[in-house]
Amino acid sequence: QVQLVESGGGLVQPGGSLRLSCAASGNIFNIYAMGWYRQAPGKQRELVALITSAGSTNYADSVKGRFTISRDNAKNTVYLQMNSLTAEDTAVYYCNADLRSFSRADYWGQGTQVTVSS
Repeated sequence: QVQLVESGGGLVQPGGSLRLSCAASGNIFNIYAMGWYRQAPGKQRELVALITSAGSTNYADSVKGRFTISRDNAKNTVYLQMNSLTAEDTAVYYCNADLRSFSRADYWGQGTQVTVSS
């Protein structure tokens, strides 16, 4: 069994910062990439940021320059540092991992709510 456990969401004022964490555990042989997606009410889930095992990153245009994704391979953990948050960043944030357990597959966390409001 593979589990992704997220933490760090919450309520923050506009212009504030939050740091999300996601730890993968279980029978993991290799993690190819980890990332964060988000889904706002009434909208489709969208990619926020992605990082490969080699450290290559990809960001949605809407978060470039404000969000930073990083990864601790030894801990199978990915982080998302979110700065200069706006109301448009309000969503449920989901961690994703492309990894090999007994086979290669995508795994998802349970989601963590981020609310940006004054």
